[in-house]
Amino acid sequence: MKVVVVALGKIGLPLAAFAALRGHTVVGCDIDEDVVARVNAGREPFPGEAGLQDALRETVADGRLVATSDTVAAVAAGADLIMVVPPLVVDERARPAWRAVDAAVGAVAEGLRRRHAEQGTTAGPDGDPPSVVVETTMPVGSTRTRIGPRLQRDSGLREGVDFHAAHSPERVFSGRIFRDLERYPKLVGGLDATGEERTAERYRRLLGEGPDGPVEVRTLGGAEAAELTKLAETTYRDINIGFANELARHADAIGVDVEAVIDAANSQPYSHIHRPGVAVGGHCIPVYPRFYLAGDPEARLPAAARAVNASMPGYAVELLGHMLARVGPESTATPLRGQRVLVLGAAYRGGVKETAFSGVFDLCRSLRDAEAAPVVADPLYDADELDALGLPAWDGSAVEGLIVQTDHAEYRALAPDAIPGVRAVVDGRGVLDVEAWRAAGVPVRRIGRDAPRPY
Repeated sequence: MKVVVVALGKIGLPLAAFAALRGHTVVGCDIDEDVVARVNAGREPFPGEAGLQDALRETVADGRLVATSDTVAAVAAGADLIMVVPPLVVDERARPAWRAVDAAVGAVAEGLRRRHAEQGTTAGPDGDPPSVVVETTMPVGSTRTRIGPRLQRDSGLREGVDFHAAHSPERVFSGRIFRDLERYPKLVGGLDATGEERTAERYRRLLGEGPDGPVEVRTLGGAEAAELTKLAETTYRDINIGFANELARHADAIGVDVEAVIDAANSQPYSHIHRPGVAVGGHCIPVYPRFYLAGDPEARLPAAARAVNASMPGYAVELLGHMLARVGPESTATPLRGQRVLVLGAAYRGGVKETAFSGVFDLCRSLRDAEAAPVVADPLYDADELDALGLPAWDGSAVEGLIVQTDHAEYRALAPDAIPGVRAVVDGRGVLDVEAWRAAGVPVRRIGRDAPRPY
């Protein structure tokens, strides 16, 4: 097939490289000229995606993958499958700003219009109208009410005749995208039965064989079902984590180990409780429940889980305040006042240089509300980068408290003497060598795990 991938970010570029590895001819499009240049040089523009560098080196060298900043020309040259993967940017309340998606869809529409004007057809090499698939997660109804109409309006062509519009949510995890593309069923929802099945057939050709046979491609009976499935997946995780966080706070109150409780509960096949933590970050889990609630505002569980998970940075700051009050020279109603507190980790997830909805921002706000002075360190960010994010960089000088926000692998071997002056630690991810810290005389609390036991 001839495949066009629009937006070469952390999802789009691995998707383009995967398609090229499968033997398809792929044009990747991005408005960032630096990204385009790096891809055409066979160099990954961002770190951390397993297998991506090798895939680029191989597929760019033999011409299966090329990058361009001219989406219109790439589409006008003809394609069987056009995958649109720009970010749907949201504000701090997860309200979508459609500019990037609209611009990408508009460019695709202009390319279809140009191809039809020049060739008298929009068909790609397989002879059928192309499938235009948005893989970006969107509120339910977006494909039918926004994407399809915009494609028709800007191209002057007919959906279902000159092109097929569909939704196929990405279901992959940064860092292991190649593996996940082979493991999980690909979901497809169209605007009509013919377009849905034609698009699904193209995805079957795209994905090919996985380790256990052909990768499953599942049709869902409409774009709305595909959109809702992705929101159901991520909202479930948010609700589950919210319950784990509720368990952890209760475990702290009664002096039991929530990890032991969760492990025991999950030892039978009907319980799949997730793990508690200091924050829920990233582009997906904090955001998509808001998309769900936009379509179902009467739903109670997603709203409650969002509130619980959003409260966890404040809870971690409260724990640290209680600890410093106990180890301080005297009790005070504001134990964090004037204290310097180091937050370890700006990234929302270990090993990923990304701060979308990271708990570091709420932790710093909560510390300032408690009249503390937060400072931040992260092995993936230098001081200038932290400053650009509005995060005060740690200069290596003494701090009174420490909160671990990100589960970076580097923190597993972090020695107590690496943090001068620290008197109390809240390990929000459970990654530190707790016994080493305690042996050095520094008390450590993990959320839901280290409260005094009832015996």
